[in-house]
Amino acid sequence: MILANPKERTRFIRFAIVGVIGAVVDFGIFNLLLAITSIQAVWASAISFVAAVLSNFFWNRHWTYPDARKKSFAQQLFQFAIVSFLGLVIRIGLFALLENFLIDLSARFISPEFLSPQFIGHNTTLAFAILVVMLWNFFANRFWTYNEVQ
Repeated sequence: MILANPKERTRFIRFAIVGVIGAVVDFGIFNLLLAITSIQAVWASAISFVAAVLSNFFWNRHWTYPDARKKSFAQQLFQFAIVSFLGLVIRIGLFALLENFLIDLSARFISPEFLSPQFIGHNTTLAFAILVVMLWNFFANRFWTYNEVQ
């Protein structure tokens, strides 16, 4: 297994830390857009995803994979963007599939005085989508975007 290698495990941990930074960017922009605009949650999710992808590319290129320099910046950004776009397709699909279900589920179990069912449902959906897409992004980028790394 790839994560049995100590160097790969370190890369995965760094990738996950970068992912946490990206998730902060993602959740922050997502909730900010919902609070100050009338944009639908699925589109706020798409916009926040793009901001997180740009943050993640910068940090992964310079910290997770500093030894991946055989490809040009432009080529790596292009490949990272393709992987991320496919991740966005996965994410939007999951969001569209789960959003209403999780809002309804939240309405049954969470008191609206504490947090609104929409807030819980939206953020639970986003958290699940981020986890699924993180796995996709790690393996797709490791074996395509940064494939020259030993």
